[in-house]
Amino acid sequence: MPDLPARPDLDQLRRRAKDLLRAARDGDVAALTRIRAASDRLILDSAQLAVAREHGFAGWNELRLEVDRRATLDSRDVARLRQLLADHPELAVRRMTHWCDHPQGVSPLGYVAMMRFDTARGVWRDVPGTGAVARVLLDAGAPVDGDPGDAETPLMTAASYGDAEVARVLVEAGADLSATASPTAGGVPGGTALRHAAVFGMADVVEVLLAAGATDLVQAAAAGDVTGLLTEATPEPDRVAALRIAAEQGRLDVIDHLLAKATPVDGVDRDGSTALHEAAWSGRAESVRHLLDRGADPARRDTRFGGTPLDWCRHRRNEVGPGHGHDDVAALLAPVTPETS
Repeated sequence: MPDLPARPDLDQLRRRAKDLLRAARDGDVAALTRIRAASDRLILDSAQLAVAREHGFAGWNELRLEVDRRATLDSRDVARLRQLLADHPELAVRRMTHWCDHPQGVSPLGYVAMMRFDTARGVWRDVPGTGAVARVLLDAGAPVDGDPGDAETPLMTAASYGDAEVARVLVEAGADLSATASPTAGGVPGGTALRHAAVFGMADVVEVLLAAGATDLVQAAAAGDVTGLLTEATPEPDRVAALRIAAEQGRLDVIDHLLAKATPVDGVDRDGSTALHEAAWSGRAESVRHLLDRGADPARRDTRFGGTPLDWCRHRRNEVGPGHGHDDVAALLAPVTPETS
């Protein structure tokens, strides 16, 4: 079943239906078969119905509405969107399906939240006005935190794609700042919106979320206080990420708190390294000593480059030069790191 192109042309789809009907009337067996699959009548309505169903829609009107909805969202024409939703309120919540660049489908609000990235061309772009579009969708009934069972909330999507406009509107509408993505989400599994923004380097969204009072285990570990944020349900990747940032920042009390809560001292973060790697890279001798005393393995190699914490320390020292703590780190790690053959 062919999906619609990212920028469909309704007139072109009509011409395809007319061409299909003409071919069928001229005796083209394949064209006739396609129309007969939808209707016994050789008329334009039947050809349009065939084209619509071949794209996964129940009828031509459903196809037309979907094309119109996407064009309206893409144009960020607020007045046009309000009229469309007044006539068809279901379009504020019904998932957008059968699109070649969104094969899994996407909610209208989620689509707007990711518009900064042109999925058809694979490029980032400026899209002013997305916040106003998101507000119209919310006013029309789009759920601010998405549908039950969604892998991530619209706020997480906006955070991942760096749309501070949409993030601000969602926060003002009461989006749940503490919600976490599903363990199988494609972006940051188990992460909050703030974590998504931080992981993907979306500083403008980070500012919006922090101003709104958002907090996150990793961000809190960097600040030196994870009180109340660590529970038995906290995913291990989050614990490991927090341990890593605590080691980077020299937050020794946080390191001990995380380890006491069953965080593995040699847990591998999403980039393939451990907290000891990060402490060594950052020139944090006090963190290195603390982690070694608590059983961290100096021989552990990261999964991306195959380097030990000592290798990371030496590489970073070569980049930044002396005076950043790396000589002290090397003095701690060299005696306990096996030499490679």
